[in-house]
Amino acid sequence: VQLQASGGGLVQPGGSLRLSCVASGFTLRYYAVGWFRQAPGKEREGVSCVRGSAGNTDYADAVKGRFTIYRDNVKDILYLQMNNLKPEDTGIYYCATDLGSRCKDDSEYWGQGTQVTVSS
Repeated sequence: VQLQASGGGLVQPGGSLRLSCVASGFTLRYYAVGWFRQAPGKEREGVSCVRGSAGNTDYADAVKGRFTIYRDNVKDILYLQMNNLKPEDTGIYYCATDLGSRCKDDSEYWGQGTQVTVSS
């Protein structure tokens, strides 16, 4: 099982970024896979999760209405579209899965992280 995240960068407040997470070694649509982030000096937190074949989604309150999680079930790629970015969205973003039905902070499999910096 491997996850490879990319797409981070430096963006001004109000801007947009799309993160990608390429999954290999498992079929993305069968499991819960999520995005997490860690800001400097803060604990890692869950951002969004897409769960199983039904594709149900969850979002942290701080990103609801601005971020959208979705996946390409053919290519096994997970995405996070981030709009109206704020400085408090700055951090390292990780994709992760525990190959189960829920997204968990202590997931077994993690991507390498991609840095998102929101600053003017």
